[in-house]
Amino acid sequence: MAEALIDVLRFIEGSTDEQMDADDAVKVLEGVAHVVGALSEEHRQELIALVGEVAAVETDPARRAFIEGFPEGFGLVDGASGQCG
Repeated sequence: MAEALIDVLRFIEGSTDEQMDADDAVKVLEGVAHVVGALSEEHRQELIALVGEVAAVETDPARRAFIEGFPEGFGLVDGASGQCG
């Protein structure tokens, strides 16, 4: 499930205006960030671990970079400290 979520978000983030309305894309990305931000600490840690597992086996450098940036980009960790927040 985590891998499917990552793929959908990567597609949305990388879409051009011809592929997807920019306002709709922002709404979806912000909605996901809100839901992820509302996770309990236990669920947040589980998702971070799952994302780490997906990144560890990814062979496509661009996809791996997106996956590795997912925790910070979607509010699972604080970018400045690397701490959950």
